[in-house]
Amino acid sequence: MKICVIQPKYSFCEKDLNECFNGLFELLDKCDESLDVIVLPEYSDVLADVKGKLGFYDAVAKNNEALLTKATNTAKRCKSLIFVNCGYMTEQGIRNTTYAIDRDGKVVGKYFKAHPAPSEVSSIGDNGHGLDVQYSYEYNEPYVLEIEGIRFGFLTCYDFYFYENFAKIAKENIDVIIGCSLQRTDTHEALSIINKFLCYNTNAYLIRASVSLGENSQTCGCSSVISPKGEEIINLKNDVGLGICNINPKDKYYKPAGHMGRLKSHYEYIEEGRRPWLYRNAGPCVVPYDNVMKYPRLCAHRGFSTVAPENSMVSFGAAVALGAQEIEFDLWSTKDRVLVSLHDDTLERVSNGKGKVYDHTYDELLELDFGYKFSEKLEGLKIPTFEQILQRLAGRVIMNIHVKIWDVGSQDPMIEEIVSLIRKYDCEKHIYFMTTNDEIIKKVMQYAPDMNICVGWDGNKDPMSIVNRAIALNAYKVQLFKPYFNKESIKKAHKHGILCNVFFADDPNEAMEYFEMGVDTVLTNDFLSVYNKVKHIIDKK
Repeated sequence: MKICVIQPKYSFCEKDLNECFNGLFELLDKCDESLDVIVLPEYSDVLADVKGKLGFYDAVAKNNEALLTKATNTAKRCKSLIFVNCGYMTEQGIRNTTYAIDRDGKVVGKYFKAHPAPSEVSSIGDNGHGLDVQYSYEYNEPYVLEIEGIRFGFLTCYDFYFYENFAKIAKENIDVIIGCSLQRTDTHEALSIINKFLCYNTNAYLIRASVSLGENSQTCGCSSVISPKGEEIINLKNDVGLGICNINPKDKYYKPAGHMGRLKSHYEYIEEGRRPWLYRNAGPCVVPYDNVMKYPRLCAHRGFSTVAPENSMVSFGAAVALGAQEIEFDLWSTKDRVLVSLHDDTLERVSNGKGKVYDHTYDELLELDFGYKFSEKLEGLKIPTFEQILQRLAGRVIMNIHVKIWDVGSQDPMIEEIVSLIRKYDCEKHIYFMTTNDEIIKKVMQYAPDMNICVGWDGNKDPMSIVNRAIALNAYKVQLFKPYFNKESIKKAHKHGILCNVFFADDPNEAMEYFEMGVDTVLTNDFLSVYNKVKHIIDKK
């Protein structure tokens, strides 16, 4: 199979867009019928550094149709498969898309970039391109396209950096990975390492097309063809032009699986000893991060606490199993500094114990029953620790964590320990803290500025008080407390970019009223009955 990677000129000057685009067409004209596969770089319709959303959308509007027509005609003229990356307009905006075009000029597949870069996600207000990236917040299998008996996989630019995805690609028994790319800040040496690493881990060929930043540039470029063994067959570095070679896409690389082991691919060898529970949470159970999950939302207060004991793993699990986007729970510390989930500071209401939770060691609490008062069927239920909650649910649901030891101004707020556990379970973006203590909020913001804070009600009945506190603290959310809020307080919070929770609504009609007022998240104890009333607005895309 004869392969061609095309590396055109790219400019950081927007006025050179037409020149670069025309240069790409000249390179396409050099392709002939001897070629089987032709690969073009990322955003072949935007070959200059255009500014913001308007500049990007204008460039795509100007060049996209001409590019796809040229690619289609080249496929038919050369009787070649062509892979071209460019903008694809959806109802939500432009989407980074790699088109697969067969030898007859027919589009036979589209790959949507799995990891849109920050500049693609950012809005026009942040000088980003404001692309359609909503699809990337849902679970998807690796995109595989079989053409003429060859299994093609795909990566686009930023995708090359997410090594944890390589094992998933390898499982698909890919023959060739198509890589339409820019990677404008990586050196030639770094790109070579990244690309070889990919091929060695997936046992697939890589056909990667990028752009040249000029003959003196030591970054970007490196349009390449690399074998499953990690050998570079082509590397154009900073040259403008065509890179052509022959490969057998069914070639694979096998090595002894350990000393004296039988021959296996590197992936197969690694799979034998994989311990997935040691790594980052991943897969279909992981929900979008808190700052990208849509609103409005329903938060299961203390879990689904009308059907199971509040703040219990049973309650949390029931809520998550039913599709709750958020759960809320409370944290206290034991006498020996173990973080546990309990609403009251006393034990009598929910267990057979007595006294303050912080006057008992964790082992002493384990002797108590936290289920039988709710139902004899749950007799023997134990109090959950914060770490146990994270072990089971990190990444599976947004967590509204009400840290009670912060509310009461504990002399030992355990900020470092709480933050450390969040980082240990890789869920910084799936949680936010809630507390009524403004001084603690300041300390947490300073210690862990990447973690979000929700300001809680401190007893002031003025509807604007909690909002004003949140504004002064530059907080992420407020948790309004009924009945001490109104439309004006919600409106003011939103004006300052602050999201609004409301505690609470177990009446479905009341929850609906809150959403109609503009509330972003309603806390409820009776998750399912309230969800059934409001799901038409929560589940809308």
